[in-house]
Amino acid sequence: MNEQRKNAYINMIQGLLNSRSDREVEQILNTNEEFIDIGLVQKIQQVAEELVENGDDNAAEFLIGIGRKLAEAMVKSSPTIDFQKLPHPDSQLDFLIPVLQAIIYTNGNPQAVFPLLQQNLDKLDERFVPKFSSWANNVIHDVEGEQAQNFVLALVRFSELIQYFSHNIRKNDIEVTIACHEIASRVLNRQSLPEQWAAIHNNLAIVYRSRLQGKRAENLESAIVCYEKALQIFTRDRFPERWATIQSNLANAYSERIYGDPAENLEFALACNEKSLQVFTYQDFQENWAITQFNLAVAYRDRLSGSQEENLQRALVCCQEALRVYNCNDHPEQWAKIQAMMANINTRMGGAENLENAILGYKKALQVYQRDTFAREWAETQCLLGISYSNRLQGERAQNIEDSIVCYESALQVLTRQTFPEDWARTQNNLAVIYQNRLEGTRKENLEHSIKSFQNALLVYQYNNYPKFYTETLLNLAVSYKKYGNFSASYNNLVESIKGVEFLREEIISGDKIKQKIAENYHQIYQHIVEVSLKLNKPIEAIEYVERSKTRNLVELILSRDLKNIFPSQVVSQLEKFRDEIASGQYQLQNATVDNPSALAQHLQQLRQQRNELQDQYLSIGSGFKFDRFRLTLNECTAIIEFFITDDKLLVFIITRHNQQPIILPRELINLKKLVNWANSYLRAYKGKRSHWQRRLSTRLHILGKILHIDEIIQRIPKECDRLIFIPHRYLHLFPLHALSLKEGSYLLDRFPGGISYAPSCQLLQLSQERKRPNFTNLFAVQNPTEDLTYTDIEIEAIQNYFNLVNVLKKTNATQKAIENASLDATHCLHFSCHGYFNLTNARNSALILANAYLNQMPERLDSEHYLSLANHQILNLEKCLTLEKIFSLKLEQCRLVTLSACETGLIDFNNISDEYIGLPSGFLYAGSSSVVSSLWMVDDLSTAFLMIQFYENLKMGLTVGIALKQAQFWLQDITGANLWQWIQDKELPLNPTQKIRFRRIPANSKPFQNPFHWAAFCAIGQ
Repeated sequence: MNEQRKNAYINMIQGLLNSRSDREVEQILNTNEEFIDIGLVQKIQQVAEELVENGDDNAAEFLIGIGRKLAEAMVKSSPTIDFQKLPHPDSQLDFLIPVLQAIIYTNGNPQAVFPLLQQNLDKLDERFVPKFSSWANNVIHDVEGEQAQNFVLALVRFSELIQYFSHNIRKNDIEVTIACHEIASRVLNRQSLPEQWAAIHNNLAIVYRSRLQGKRAENLESAIVCYEKALQIFTRDRFPERWATIQSNLANAYSERIYGDPAENLEFALACNEKSLQVFTYQDFQENWAITQFNLAVAYRDRLSGSQEENLQRALVCCQEALRVYNCNDHPEQWAKIQAMMANINTRMGGAENLENAILGYKKALQVYQRDTFAREWAETQCLLGISYSNRLQGERAQNIEDSIVCYESALQVLTRQTFPEDWARTQNNLAVIYQNRLEGTRKENLEHSIKSFQNALLVYQYNNYPKFYTETLLNLAVSYKKYGNFSASYNNLVESIKGVEFLREEIISGDKIKQKIAENYHQIYQHIVEVSLKLNKPIEAIEYVERSKTRNLVELILSRDLKNIFPSQVVSQLEKFRDEIASGQYQLQNATVDNPSALAQHLQQLRQQRNELQDQYLSIGSGFKFDRFRLTLNECTAIIEFFITDDKLLVFIITRHNQQPIILPRELINLKKLVNWANSYLRAYKGKRSHWQRRLSTRLHILGKILHIDEIIQRIPKECDRLIFIPHRYLHLFPLHALSLKEGSYLLDRFPGGISYAPSCQLLQLSQERKRPNFTNLFAVQNPTEDLTYTDIEIEAIQNYFNLVNVLKKTNATQKAIENASLDATHCLHFSCHGYFNLTNARNSALILANAYLNQMPERLDSEHYLSLANHQILNLEKCLTLEKIFSLKLEQCRLVTLSACETGLIDFNNISDEYIGLPSGFLYAGSSSVVSSLWMVDDLSTAFLMIQFYENLKMGLTVGIALKQAQFWLQDITGANLWQWIQDKELPLNPTQKIRFRRIPANSKPFQNPFHWAAFCAIGQ
């Protein structure tokens, strides 16, 4: 509706109210004949209602009379419907004829329709909708053209009046509304009646969002589809206010969406709200602006992408903006809603002060939300207050828990399963969790309360409708059973919960970062099932779930990338077909372009199952990992020690081909608290007094061997096994386990002539073994790009002699651009002799430092995504470094080995509790290399150069990476001053006079590199 017509309506109505005779009324109507339409009648009705509210009944009655006459005139001048000739309705529907006649002849005047509805409201039960739909569909087959349009518009008005009349959202009223609007959407033509067509779909969307019947997920999909259709007509240019309103509603639908990628849904919600604010500005639409600010706060609060802290801070700012409009005196309900939201955000931010603010905020909201007047809001706020009390850091813990229980039980007086099933289930869930942790009462009774409440929640949280809540509730129920001692019930619920986690992972299409967050949220589920499996004497299940918890994202990425190298061609074709069909279906679900989302979602699940079954026939990884099949891939001489850290234990599994089951060491063997203290002390010393850390490294590693009971572990390994593979877990990746000392004084390396290597998981080991790399003649090297490494040049000069084809980027030529332009797909060995840096706060910005990477001056804006401030106050330009992010884009299809002869290249993000293996080695493994050699600390330039030269000489003799590295490490720690000088002369290393003097002066019988600092930093990872 344009502004001219709006103004004409207002002027006409004002003129009518000021008229003094019927003649003046007639003159006003005749003069403005072009503006007499249904819109005028609706405006008259709106103004009349406002007059009634203001107590001017006479003026209201005068306008209603004029509106009724105009409506009757319009109906008489348009095609009418002969109701006598229509199909006779069922007796339950016989009241519809007079109702629809009243709507048509009075233009839906409530005063004419409500008395008829009052007499027949009881007929709107479960049987009404199917009978009504059948009759209405028969009617529209018997009438045509404008008569059909009038009929369906009357149906729409009928559904609207039902909503107004009942005042409450009743399930059957909503179903009537949906039926009426869906019939209208099939009759009204988008081309001839575009505004009505769009309005019908907008109304349908609103009703679907509030629908109580059917699956919540499908209702939201239908709502999104309808909003999108409405936006095809209600564009920003022609209908700015309606466009902005629909954008706001669409944002809410995406925030609530169940299907699709949760992260992407919230990004859509944010984008729609931002669009809405393009029209709803503070200056022109203060209330709409404030509502949208609140909606933005919801989206930022729940956002999965970006920094959680920043998102919550943004959410708080949005709430504070909304309070510029809504205050307690003028808008108490909205004010209370915002106070509750701010309290919820403070709860999520955590910390003692924020939690106290949250409790205060909820109590403010309850000043407005009284049970008598705002029953549901009162109950929901009680629930949120209960959460805050359960998390509270101040006060007595026992009393806070009791206060929390009181809040939840109070809320359940209003939130019943029948009236508010979702809220009831959520509250049951929260109550169950708090009973798990209750300090008062007996443990047995509290756990029984907890189990019962979780079971109640699952009556609503079914897998198809609420996969996330279903998964979380099953996990919590399993924990209660575990604490109760019912390990079988705990195991069964954990198995089902893991199926839910797998479903959620499969739904993610926005990338590995979101999958990582999913893994972080559910990492405890694997800890619990491993522990419960051991309690039930299921060792194979325990190790299989250990594996399923590790490196899943990296495994999936590598599997996708190496598909054609792993599977037979016919299987590849079928897997690619599955992949494309699943991706297409996910896209349709994500973008709401499918008519039956539920059927498509089920079909996608079937496709995924078929794909996984086919894949597992050839390679059991991911959720299909099988211990028995993996064990048979090991040779007779290989043993694996796999660690797994739970909340209170370090579990040790030994895997060999000789043993039908994994050997599991006693769970109480290793004192986890001692290990944690040792690790913290080690890391503090490394970050602080580096020289002290270096001097005491041997002692520290000796103590670590005792804490890990390495002698007892090794005794359990068959004597035939001369090769060892460590699979650490979390912070254990940071330590040189191969350099642990045994009782007799030797190093662990001495026990295994076949070498010691590392793998992030059995699955990644399995994948790396699939990479056949027979050739080792082509070298690509980076040499001293920062020109401050004294012995790096000597290292590269010696190493390149072992290869036939050599491409070395020396010093200032070793730039990021040069690496991008290099052809690495035929390279057999990559060697980086440079500085490395591990970024603990953002592992993906860990990097190998290349030429021109250091900045000469501080940038105007130190963006952490592009610049990195080092401990020595230097600034790195990450665009000129080879970051982990860039390593992932390399293609190393023929690469057998990547050697990172640099500092800290083997460190990983040990704080990560999901896949827990994110570092430079993972990038090169993904890029295609079979093996990676990397370092665990800031290594010495000299000893590293010598170690690398000997390492490559061993490789040239045909030794495996593990054995070649081991023998080089033995050689370095044992070499004397005299032997070192002879070795330098034999190799004809290009030393300058000063360097030659230095090495000649080393005492002949001394061992200058005996300390593990010089040789133990480097680890072989992979094949």
